[in-house]
Amino acid sequence: MHTEELQKLLEGIQNNTIEIAHAMEQIKSLPFEDLGFAKIDHHRSIRTGYPEVIYGEGKTPEQITQIVARMLEKGSNILVTRADLKVYEAVKSIYKEARYNAMGRTITIQRHELIEPQSYIAIIAAGTSDLFVVEEAYETAKILGNRVEKIVDVGVAGIHRLLAYLPMIRQAKVLIVIAGMEGALASVVGGLVDKPVIAVPTSVGYGANFGGLSALLSMLNSCASGVSVVNIDNGFGAGYNASIINHL
Repeated sequence: MHTEELQKLLEGIQNNTIEIAHAMEQIKSLPFEDLGFAKIDHHRSIRTGYPEVIYGEGKTPEQITQIVARMLEKGSNILVTRADLKVYEAVKSIYKEARYNAMGRTITIQRHELIEPQSYIAIIAAGTSDLFVVEEAYETAKILGNRVEKIVDVGVAGIHRLLAYLPMIRQAKVLIVIAGMEGALASVVGGLVDKPVIAVPTSVGYGANFGGLSALLSMLNSCASGVSVVNIDNGFGAGYNASIINHL
């Protein structure tokens, strides 16, 4: 749909020849903005409820800054994942309130507040070494309008640490469970709660961990019901899906 078509839609609404519901369905298919190196989907939030998220890895600071600038003009909240300090400095040069989470490698800009549900997301991590994934999931869920509680370093090697937080865990609407090594924590949590569990395998572990593959396979083969799994180190995917569940 091009600008002329959009103008016709607007004129149709004003002249009462097009129903608003029909026009909204058409607007959901509005075009992207072509920057040459990227095509920005400004109307993703109309279709899915959330604006486009910028995956930073592989993009130059200049490319990311241009994308951010165009999205800011549209009033969008901004989330950049897998961003390094150089990217942050570039983004900060055009918007000084940009916030950087060095552990999670995320940049966030909140232009407008979202209404948070009364319910919350709990992020549970096996070890301190998993914090880089925890922070990516946390920043994702927060910018999408959620209350998030973090419970870290409660792996199965000392399971009493996990049990100490059981009331908080059971009161969450959805749980993100992050673990490397053998990834057993997701199954343990899944057997203790009646809420959906989103498991995130991490690349943390010794050689036979195969960069997170062992944890991934353990989680996929979980005998606990209600456990779903995202990709290795994919804190963003877990935070995004948890947000959808928490807003239902």
